[in-house]
Amino acid sequence: MSVLVYLAVPVFFALIAPERRRHLALRRAGRRDLAGYERRDTVASLWMGFGNVVVAALVQGSIALLFFFAYEHRIFEIGNGAWAFVALFFAEDLVYYTWHRASHEVRFLWAAHENHHSSQHYNLSTALRQSWTTPFTTVPFYIWLPLLGFHPLMVQAQVGISLLYQFWLHTELVGRLGHFERLLNTPSHHRVHHGTNVEYLDRNHGGILIVWDRLFGTFEPERAPVHFGLTKNLTTFDPFRIAFHEWLAMLREAVRAGSLRDALAYLFAPPGWSPDGSTFTANQLRAARREAP
Repeated sequence: MSVLVYLAVPVFFALIAPERRRHLALRRAGRRDLAGYERRDTVASLWMGFGNVVVAALVQGSIALLFFFAYEHRIFEIGNGAWAFVALFFAEDLVYYTWHRASHEVRFLWAAHENHHSSQHYNLSTALRQSWTTPFTTVPFYIWLPLLGFHPLMVQAQVGISLLYQFWLHTELVGRLGHFERLLNTPSHHRVHHGTNVEYLDRNHGGILIVWDRLFGTFEPERAPVHFGLTKNLTTFDPFRIAFHEWLAMLREAVRAGSLRDALAYLFAPPGWSPDGSTFTANQLRAARREAP
């Protein structure tokens, strides 16, 4: 995890408090269309964020060694000039999009990422509901940046900038932002990403930019009200169950599979895949919706 994120933690907490007060004021004024805050949910999100920080701190040294090893065997001499930082901005954002999309389309990656989507509320504390296992799943994607020739410290800084930007996306209090939404990821775009509406599933994976979603066909604008959470919501606020329940479910299904092929599919096929068609992937749900009379 970037040192920028560690330094920003007090700011995160300082912003959560006034947002919560604003939600309470809107509720008292009669607004019932906002998911708002729920104390137990917020506490669970904070515990998830704390666990993510602990895991990241424990493995950060090993990951740094791996990244510096990749940099020593870099393909290009990119240097650290201004143009290198510009190139890294776009390269890191594309890597983030690739990892994020894969984390919705590959079951074992989803097992690591799913807990970030497990809240039925959408507020700044949701941004801190981070996985305890994504510090491992991101490495195969981000290792390409130092291998291409970007210095690991530059990569760490840009990752931090991206994560800091994404914090403010987790709010219901910011509406549509006009022409900015053509280029940048915004709260509206990211609300869609957290939606369980069929048309919103596996959409808007961008980090800072939304152009990758527009380019690769995963963009969806916010139209209908967003229903936050999972297609099958959790009934617990226990951070350990939130962190590991999807891993356990996936492994249980793989062990019980009738063949090696099915076992591997439970690990690598999209979430919702089943050999008998008893459960559905996001694409299958969308197709069924389109075909419905």
